[in-house]
Amino acid sequence: MPMSPFLARLREKVGGDLIMLPSVAGFVFDDTGRLLLARHGDVGLWGAPGGGVDPDERPQDAVVRELREELGVRIEVRGLIGVYGGPEFRTLYPNGHEVGYVIAAYACVLAPGSPAPQPDGVEINDFRWVPEHEVAGLSTTAWTPGVAPRAFAWWREHAR
Repeated sequence: MPMSPFLARLREKVGGDLIMLPSVAGFVFDDTGRLLLARHGDVGLWGAPGGGVDPDERPQDAVVRELREELGVRIEVRGLIGVYGGPEFRTLYPNGHEVGYVIAAYACVLAPGSPAPQPDGVEINDFRWVPEHEVAGLSTTAWTPGVAPRAFAWWREHAR
C-alpha cells in the first residue's frame, strides 16, 4: 500500500523533513521458533513486517492490519516485546523523506487457518522463516540486530 492519506497530507506540509512516526512490527514465530522476516521493497533490507499506526488506531490493531496488507496473513498477537526508538530507527527513503520510527514490537503467531505468507509486491517483495543464528547473515534494517535477539528471548520465555 502506498503512503497513507494521513501521512501524504503531513508530507504536503513538511516535505521530506524528519518526522517521528508511531509504528508497529510483527515478530511472527512458527512452531519451531523460527522468525518470519520480510524483505522490504523500498530499501531491499530484511526485517520484521509492520508499518505506521493510523490516526485513532490501536497499535495492536495496526500490527494485525499491516501483516494482512503486506503478507496476506492473519495473525494472533501473543504479547508486547517492547517499544523501541533512537538513531538506528531513523530512515532516509529514496524519495528523500526522512522518518524516525518509534516501534511497538509484538510477538505473534499465524492464526489457525491463515494462508501462507504472500508478499504484496509493493512494500514487501520476499519473505523467509529464519532461525535465530541466521539473522546475522542477512542484510537487515539498522534496527533489526538490536530488536531481533530480544524478540527471540521473549519467545523462548513466553511461547506456549
